[in-house]
Amino acid sequence: MNMLIELDAVAHTFADGSPGLSGCSLALAGGRRHALLGANGAGKTTLLQHLNGLLRPSEGLLRWQGQAYDYGRAGLSELRRRVGMVFQNPDRQLFSALVEEDVSFGPLNLGLDEATVRARVASALDAVGLGGFGRRPVHHLSFGQKKRVCIAGVLAMEPEVLLLDEPMAGLDAPMQAELETLLDRLAGRGVTIVLSTHDIDFAWRWADEIHMMAAGRCIASTSAVQLPAQLDALRTAGQQPPLALALHAELVARGVLPFGAAPRSVDAVLAALRAQPVTELSGEIQL
Repeated sequence: MNMLIELDAVAHTFADGSPGLSGCSLALAGGRRHALLGANGAGKTTLLQHLNGLLRPSEGLLRWQGQAYDYGRAGLSELRRRVGMVFQNPDRQLFSALVEEDVSFGPLNLGLDEATVRARVASALDAVGLGGFGRRPVHHLSFGQKKRVCIAGVLAMEPEVLLLDEPMAGLDAPMQAELETLLDRLAGRGVTIVLSTHDIDFAWRWADEIHMMAAGRCIASTSAVQLPAQLDALRTAGQQPPLALALHAELVARGVLPFGAAPRSVDAVLAALRAQPVTELSGEIQL
């Protein structure tokens, strides 16, 4: 499998002496959807900031396509063109008065001509469902719209990797659904997506690869379909099993559903339940 980014025993200590990462090793395959799971303080945000060079390791090594990260000015510029990051709080990332000004900042810094920048801005805003919002004042936007503008600003750089720190935080259910649809579209275009989340049900439903973190280390990595074999690591990372997985296991144990691969969502569990002959279900339960 093509490993796009690798961390080899990376440690990071902040200026106040507090640890961020501690001997963290991790390999991220290109063209995949990656979810980072862990409790607060596990090191998820710190790891993401290392991936696009916002932070440098105190010890250890990061590699891009097998080559050690170049932390010189030109190396970091190239890295951040290829690896874009969206922060949890959009107000940390937005600084221009108008939407189009904010989204165009990155492409302009690449030295692109005006026509190319305009085309990239329009394409990025369309991609996040904000076509026609270019002249809107940023401070008039909702929290969810601001998040999408941040994503558009990164997409305008045409990155190979998109990093998102807790992208669902602060969004209501319809906005979360819209964002998940957007992430699906981007993944379908071949963009490698790495996001941190506390939402195990979303991670189980959406991710190709799940990486569990605790105390500044990646304690386990697994394909999502193999997550049922990693429940101990999941709990060490401060997470309970996904509801769909737990529900399916209980229904199998009670003989209601046949043994097999666990569905990736509660809706899929319910669909499997409805597909069973009525005689195998309690007649008092209607779904």
